[in-house]
Amino acid sequence: MIPIEEEFHKAMLLVYERAKTECRYNATRFLQMVCEQGGLNAAKPLLRAEALSDGFVALWECGRLDLTMEALLLNPKWEALFSDEERAIARRRLSASGYKS
Repeated sequence: MIPIEEEFHKAMLLVYERAKTECRYNATRFLQMVCEQGGLNAAKPLLRAEALSDGFVALWECGRLDLTMEALLLNPKWEALFSDEERAIARRRLSASGYKS
């Protein structure tokens, strides 16, 4: 992994830990994907999915969309890792769910 991908991977693990601690949401499948594929390779197919992930819904219910992978990848720090289209998907999902950054 290149350094920025490694940093993103660590950030994905951190949102998992925060969701578990702060929302009592144990996203075991998300963690498995991140650990097996790396944070960036786990994020890409989640973005391509038609339906919202269970994790997104659980974090919405907890009032913590800031802990979603979608919110994470919109951080300007990760802009080089995602296409404009991928970032637009994340923005639309969050906006449609009432999230204001």
